[in-house]
Amino acid sequence: MSETTSYIGLITAPGYPNEIGARLNEELPSLLSYYVKEEIEWKIDYIEDPLLGGAANSKEVLKATKKKKEEKGWDYAICMTDIPLFIEKRMIVAEANEDENIALISMPSFGSTFMIKRLRESIMQLVNEMYYGSSDAAREKSAERIESKRSKHKDIDINDSKNLMTSKFLGWLSPLKREAPADEEEEYMDVRFTVGRRGSISIRLLGGMIRANRPWNMFPAFLKILTIAFATGSYALVFPTLWLLSEHYTIFRMCLLTIFSVIAMTLWIILIHRLWERKRDQHNNYTRKLYNATTFLTLLITVCIYYIMLFCLFLVGVFVFIPMGMLEDQLSSDPGLINYFYIAWIAASVSTVIGALGTALEDEDVVLNATYGYRQRQRHEQLKKKEDNEENEDKEDSFTK
Repeated sequence: MSETTSYIGLITAPGYPNEIGARLNEELPSLLSYYVKEEIEWKIDYIEDPLLGGAANSKEVLKATKKKKEEKGWDYAICMTDIPLFIEKRMIVAEANEDENIALISMPSFGSTFMIKRLRESIMQLVNEMYYGSSDAAREKSAERIESKRSKHKDIDINDSKNLMTSKFLGWLSPLKREAPADEEEEYMDVRFTVGRRGSISIRLLGGMIRANRPWNMFPAFLKILTIAFATGSYALVFPTLWLLSEHYTIFRMCLLTIFSVIAMTLWIILIHRLWERKRDQHNNYTRKLYNATTFLTLLITVCIYYIMLFCLFLVGVFVFIPMGMLEDQLSSDPGLINYFYIAWIAASVSTVIGALGTALEDEDVVLNATYGYRQRQRHEQLKKKEDNEENEDKEDSFTK
């Protein structure tokens, strides 16, 4: 029988609760009983807060997390922000304050793979840090407790009470550093996990930020372009120009045409929707380049998905529109199925360029929300508006009194 009940609030960026909550809601209580204390009944609560990720540094994020924790009456609160956070030249993966029972996790710092596993391990570790403390003595006590239960939970591979994640390969490739407050200015946290290698930071962040953008969710915004491109290409299929090109184009030229069309469409979308981040006061040069690289690669993946779907549509279309007999009359050599494949390939490349030029995306907000710079500007504006409203309310209350 559990002695007490502890409520853990997980605060996430928009879009994540449905994806993460279903996976972790059933797993975390039993895992926390094992990794922290089994006499406690652990309850998990998920909320979505777009403003919590608007802070420029981890101190502000933890401050906002504390405020949300007090509003909700939670025992512990962990903010899972989708914004990369830095301290000097190191990337912050997670921080925790054991006195306030608050913590943060920078989700892009995990990279692009094993997101649920890493989140699960990180949450377990941070709650353990907040419950037992982050000192060496507290960590040794926690390690002894975990070791004493090892025989009961052989399927859980967490045997180091000081590490945030257990992957040996990732630990070697991109090692995490455990840090304590260095001076009085860092007393807002008791433990911090960082990555110090600049090369591994960029790779991890790009992968994590692209995954956070979820490029596959942007595809509905491309439906209008897909329709126009397929309609244009279908009309071109009935003329022999593409048929003749299929006979003379080499694989190398076909690949070049594909690369050109995909990159051209990606750059066109960035230009027409003004997605490129310019120099601004709130972004340093490294962050700006990171945001732009993420925007480009996110759109590139989405355009590749669009291209593959367009090619599949044309592959069906060439068999419907072009009889083999007519193809034999136009080509000098005996045609085969490879010619149908080439015709669909050329049509997809040409239609991608035609569909992009002169056409804006149907749902611009979907694309804008997939760029970090735009999301941050929106959050800053909402935060400023919220602060102004609170200030006005305080003035009205003081005037009334």
